[in-house]
Amino acid sequence: MALSRDDATEVVKHLVKVREAESDRLDRIYRYLKNKVCRIYIPRSATAEYRELVHQSRINVMPLIIGAVAQNLFADGYRPKRASDNAPAWDDWQRNRMDLRQGGLYRAALAYGVAYAAVLPGDPAPVILPYSPRQCTAVYEDPINDEWPIYALTCTVERDRQGKPVKRMRLYDETHRYRFVGSADSQTPQFEGADEHGLGVTPVVRYLNTYDDLDDGPEGEVESLIPLQDTVQQTTFNTRMAEHYALFRQRWVTGMAIPEDENGNPIEPFNSAVNRVWHAESPDTKFGDFEPTSIDGYLASRKATLSIISALAQLPPQQLLVSDGISNLSAEALAAIESGLQRKVGERKTSFGEANEQLLRLVSLAAGRREGWEDTSA
Repeated sequence: MALSRDDATEVVKHLVKVREAESDRLDRIYRYLKNKVCRIYIPRSATAEYRELVHQSRINVMPLIIGAVAQNLFADGYRPKRASDNAPAWDDWQRNRMDLRQGGLYRAALAYGVAYAAVLPGDPAPVILPYSPRQCTAVYEDPINDEWPIYALTCTVERDRQGKPVKRMRLYDETHRYRFVGSADSQTPQFEGADEHGLGVTPVVRYLNTYDDLDDGPEGEVESLIPLQDTVQQTTFNTRMAEHYALFRQRWVTGMAIPEDENGNPIEPFNSAVNRVWHAESPDTKFGDFEPTSIDGYLASRKATLSIISALAQLPPQQLLVSDGISNLSAEALAAIESGLQRKVGERKTSFGEANEQLLRLVSLAAGRREGWEDTSA
């Protein structure tokens, strides 16, 4: 039975609060993933030159950590047990262009810890709608063990025909999809209507990055590495500062009269540059220089940080360009270095493969193929 307008609105208000509780964490992950965060200190009086060095120091390794795993994940078929041909649900997968779109699901789940896909009946095929957790919130009676959520809320900002931003919310339960619409800054848009999907379950499938924490739930690949990402950028900035200001050999001169202009102001006697030679006419003039600053310590520090990231993320060191000493290794030794990543990829294949199976069973149900819905052997 469908929820009333008031009941549906109350459920949406509750789920909006759930979204708000997790939005700070998810938005922080998003900003780091997109390299929108820079913790390097910039004084208010900083020069354009200083700010440019900060900009050059914004090295972001987070997409590489996600991509190294995601590039090994691809579903290329769906066959029942002991069958040689793909199940009919695979045709619906193809109609929804999921060969392309599946990568977004995996990357979102890897980054944030969870992603979602909704399924609705459609013509000529059911419709699959992937969502990141920044767009979808699902609540479960038992978050660890339940296959289907009680409710799910999706929230997207689109543009109407006049080009104005419009917020659209969709509330899903086991029988209906409830539509809400409002301005982009509205907290709870207005009820617009309800559509019956008739599937008997809330048609949203959860993609979990891992299923190894039964206490606090899934965790993505980014959040725990954020402090190290900040360290990489800070060390890179220190290196760039040393290169720019202290690596160029500083010279000194004594025994030389400083020329002055007509107002008595000293004039710089030399136009210093890396490609210029200093000379003086007085035999008493002496030249010398200071030792340049070494950046070896900065480079070693950054390399050590990248090595820690490599170990924690189970990435081969060459993925982060910290591969000293492995250029002449045998094929067996290189395979051993890759083994950590392959074990991680295997675990994600199991988790996401189970979600894909659940999704395609739901697609079968939405298409009216009961046998595909009941088949759990694929």
